Amino acid sequence: MNFIWYIIIGIISGAVAGKIMRGGGFGFFINLLVGIVGGVLGGWVFGLLGLAAGGLIGSLVTSIVGAILLLWIVSFFSKPRVS
Repeated sequence: MNFIWYIIIGIISGAVAGKIMRGGGFGFFINLLVGIVGGVLGGWVFGLLGLAAGGLIGSLVTSIVGAILLLWIVSFFSKPRVS
Protein backbone atom coordinates (compact mmCIF):
# COMPACT_ATOMS: atom_id res chain seq x y z
CA MET A 1 0.00 0.00 0.00
CA ASN A 2 2.89 2.39 0.68
CA PHE A 3 4.07 2.00 -2.92
CA ILE A 4 0.73 3.33 -4.16
CA TRP A 5 1.06 6.36 -1.86
CA TYR A 6 4.54 7.05 -3.24
CA ILE A 7 3.15 7.06 -6.77
CA ILE A 8 0.20 9.31 -5.83
CA ILE A 9 2.46 11.75 -4.00
CA GLY A 10 4.89 11.71 -6.94
CA ILE A 11 2.12 12.48 -9.40
CA ILE A 12 0.90 15.40 -7.30
CA SER A 13 4.41 16.75 -6.79
CA GLY A 14 5.20 16.46 -10.50
CA ALA A 15 2.13 18.51 -11.36
CA VAL A 16 3.01 21.13 -8.73
CA ALA A 17 6.68 21.26 -9.78
CA GLY A 18 5.65 21.70 -13.42
CA LYS A 19 3.54 24.71 -12.42
CA ILE A 20 6.32 26.19 -10.26
CA MET A 21 9.00 25.68 -12.93
CA ARG A 22 7.18 27.47 -15.75
CA GLY A 23 9.22 27.00 -18.88
CA GLY A 24 11.09 24.15 -17.20
CA GLY A 25 8.32 21.63 -17.53
CA PHE A 26 8.06 19.08 -20.29
CA GLY A 27 4.34 18.47 -20.52
CA PHE A 28 1.85 17.02 -18.12
CA PHE A 29 2.70 13.32 -18.36
CA ILE A 30 6.46 13.78 -18.32
CA ASN A 31 6.12 16.06 -15.30
CA LEU A 32 4.19 13.30 -13.54
CA LEU A 33 7.01 10.87 -14.18
CA VAL A 34 9.51 13.48 -13.06
CA GLY A 35 7.52 13.83 -9.84
CA ILE A 36 7.82 10.14 -9.10
CA VAL A 37 11.58 10.16 -9.74
CA GLY A 38 11.84 13.50 -7.92
CA GLY A 39 10.34 11.93 -4.82
CA VAL A 40 13.24 9.50 -4.68
CA LEU A 41 15.73 12.28 -5.41
CA GLY A 42 14.20 14.53 -2.76
CA GLY A 43 14.37 11.77 -0.16
CA TRP A 44 18.03 11.19 -1.01
CA VAL A 45 18.91 14.91 -0.85
CA PHE A 46 17.02 15.41 2.41
CA GLY A 47 18.84 12.38 3.83
CA LEU A 48 22.20 13.87 2.85
CA LEU A 49 21.27 17.12 4.58
CA GLY A 50 20.13 15.28 7.70
CA LEU A 51 16.53 16.37 7.31
CA ALA A 52 13.60 14.07 7.91
CA ALA A 53 10.05 14.77 6.81
CA GLY A 54 7.32 12.63 8.24
CA GLY A 55 3.70 12.20 7.35
CA LEU A 56 1.81 13.01 4.20
CA ILE A 57 2.70 16.72 4.10
CA GLY A 58 6.39 16.03 4.75
CA SER A 59 6.48 13.44 2.00
CA LEU A 60 4.74 15.83 -0.38
CA VAL A 61 7.21 18.65 0.37
CA THR A 62 10.17 16.29 -0.04
CA SER A 63 8.82 15.04 -3.34
CA ILE A 64 8.09 18.55 -4.65
CA VAL A 65 11.61 19.73 -3.78
CA GLY A 66 13.10 16.69 -5.51
CA ALA A 67 10.92 17.17 -8.60
CA ILE A 68 11.86 20.85 -8.85
CA LEU A 69 15.52 19.94 -8.48
CA LEU A 70 15.21 17.28 -11.18
CA LEU A 71 13.37 19.63 -13.57
CA TRP A 72 16.04 22.26 -12.98
CA ILE A 73 18.86 19.80 -13.73
CA VAL A 74 17.13 18.39 -16.83
CA SER A 75 16.46 21.89 -18.18
CA PHE A 76 20.23 22.42 -18.54
CA PHE A 77 20.48 19.50 -20.93
CA SER A 78 17.31 20.08 -22.93
CA LYS A 79 17.82 23.68 -24.09
CA PRO A 80 19.55 24.11 -27.43
CA ARG A 81 22.89 25.85 -27.24
CA VAL A 82 23.37 28.97 -29.36
CA SER A 83 26.77 29.22 -31.05
